[in-house]
Amino acid sequence: MSETATVSIKEQNKSAASSLMKKNLRKFLRNKLAVLGLVVILVILVACVAGALLGVDYSTPNPPIMRQAPSGEHIFGTDTIGRDLFARVLFGGCYSIFIGVFCAVLSSVLGAVLGAIAGYFGKWADMIIVRISEIFQAFPQLVLVMMLVAILKERSINNMLFVFVITGWMTTFRMVRNEFMSLKNETYVKVCEAFGMSRSNVMFKQILPNVMTPIIVSTTTNVAYFILQEASLSFIGLGVSDSTPTWGNILNAAKSIDVVQNQWWLWVFPGLAISLFVLAINFFGDGLRDVLDAKQQ
Repeated sequence: MSETATVSIKEQNKSAASSLMKKNLRKFLRNKLAVLGLVVILVILVACVAGALLGVDYSTPNPPIMRQAPSGEHIFGTDTIGRDLFARVLFGGCYSIFIGVFCAVLSSVLGAVLGAIAGYFGKWADMIIVRISEIFQAFPQLVLVMMLVAILKERSINNMLFVFVITGWMTTFRMVRNEFMSLKNETYVKVCEAFGMSRSNVMFKQILPNVMTPIIVSTTTNVAYFILQEASLSFIGLGVSDSTPTWGNILNAAKSIDVVQNQWWLWVFPGLAISLFVLAINFFGDGLRDVLDAKQQ
């Protein structure tokens, strides 16, 4: 093939990729809920990061103004020991969002690698990994997380991240395994194997890119799932230490009946932050699925 023809094919491929990207972008922008979700995510992220960078005080108690209702000076009011609730919600967002994103990404990577191994090699490798996943799935997810948290004893972010990653890879694993079992018999895979390409290259450079779309969508929605998991555990006292102002810990400090009845701002604002961010993630994830999933085209 001449050099001119090769250049022409490359230009055509670039043009086709650019056209597909524009088409997908237009489709995403037509999904108003997905766009709204993205805007809410960005607003909350920027606010939380800006609060952290500006170094607003979220930890210094101020007893004279404790349990103060929202005002011009403290727009979210103050908590039970006089700390500014707005600052705590901003810093809590940094911790909670970090936990959600880190665990979603790492559990997806772990699930994708194990799913690729099980789906491509099959036989004993598939049997062992599937049995391990079935052991994890024998327990309800929240119960399994609570068991592992109780075993580790120390309430720290590192332990929380470890527990979430270890218990959160099964969904991605099943999805990737099924795709690999189907794609490994495709012609292009057999051609790569016939030309002597290594198995790792076939798995991760040839097959895995064709499975990335569902992994990306699953990872996005898992961010919301892990944020809710952290909030649930922190609310019942099994999350990270009380000194770490995650959204769940802020809610945990406001669960007494007196606070619920008389200091509504202590649970309304952190609860609203969790609800808005989780809903936004779900809307954004649905929009990504509609755009990226070939079955939805």
